[in-house]
Amino acid sequence: MKTLLSTLLVLLLNGCSSISNLTPPSQQIAQTLEVTDTFKILQALPTPAGSIPVSVYSFRDQTGQYKPQGNVSSFSTAVTQGANSILVQALHESDWFVPVEREGLQNILTERKIIRAAQAENPNATELPPLTTAKIILEGGIISYDTNVKTGGLGMEYFGIGASELYREDAISIYLRAVDVRTGQVLLSVATSKKVLSQEMRAGFFRYVSYKRLAEAEAGYTDNEPMSICVTQAIEKALSDLVTKGIDKGIWATKRS
Repeated sequence: MKTLLSTLLVLLLNGCSSISNLTPPSQQIAQTLEVTDTFKILQALPTPAGSIPVSVYSFRDQTGQYKPQGNVSSFSTAVTQGANSILVQALHESDWFVPVEREGLQNILTERKIIRAAQAENPNATELPPLTTAKIILEGGIISYDTNVKTGGLGMEYFGIGASELYREDAISIYLRAVDVRTGQVLLSVATSKKVLSQEMRAGFFRYVSYKRLAEAEAGYTDNEPMSICVTQAIEKALSDLVTKGIDKGIWATKRS
């Protein structure tokens, strides 16, 4: 029995040693988001013959799902509502596309009216150039968010000494299509999916050390992938697939060395 208890104690200590930081998090300054692996793939694509002007009017959450909370009415959405901004950011950082502003188009038109009104009083003022037109419109959105696609865990407990590990896997899927402005034809359409992983580690001790005296200790942590990062990776992967598929079909060309 002593050998078994020693083994369980070692397992408990090993479980606790895997916990990187049990202290409450301290305040930190804002940081620039790290470049994801999917964006590195997007940057590694062949150099285009020329950047393509594209517009994005709407690329949003189409699931309509809210965050699940037990016995509480919640209006917080399950996925980010800023997918449009994430897509525009990825387009802006890539060499293949030049995004033109369309989500805030009314704001641009208002400012141009103000500038024209000011120029009317100055005959020497330079005329405003026309707005840049897009050749491609990117459409689509987040079309599904499935929770508890896969769940599982592993644990052991003996005489009040135990450790356990639980995990959960969700999945988010997006569709992205390129539409020709001149003809309205859907040139390309791609779909990508990203798993959202959650993990919980726990170790505990529960034992009566003597009559009416109880010793108890517990430690653990959870690790959840941020939803916004998962959406970003799915969008960047979709852009990479869109470019690759367009090259294969001869819709756009790469730069010749």
